[in-house]
Amino acid sequence: MDYQAFAEEWIAAWNSHDLDRIMAHYADDVRFRSPRAQQIVGVGEVVGKPALRAYWGKALALVPNLHFTLSGVYSGYDCVAIHYTNEKGVAVVESIMFGPDGLVSLSAGCYAAKS
Repeated sequence: MDYQAFAEEWIAAWNSHDLDRIMAHYADDVRFRSPRAQQIVGVGEVVGKPALRAYWGKALALVPNLHFTLSGVYSGYDCVAIHYTNEKGVAVVESIMFGPDGLVSLSAGCYAAKS
């Protein structure tokens, strides 16, 4: 897999605010972990594509100016870490693991610690 191309498309999908385009990257049984999910929907791990779609639909509505700027792409074995800055200037690393179908099976968002 071309992880740089994946990261660029992933960032572009988020910046488009097109939920269908975003969700096209994810497997049906995806697991997503994030402290932001805990804040917005009350759980730190969202399981399954329908639940993830509901969470991100809510999150996109809460952040209408959402914008990511790609800072770096780090590849591994069937995984990639995407380093970006969000619309608030906060550094984020999204660690993504792929299933055998090439879709995201597990993803975790990690945010820069506050100083």
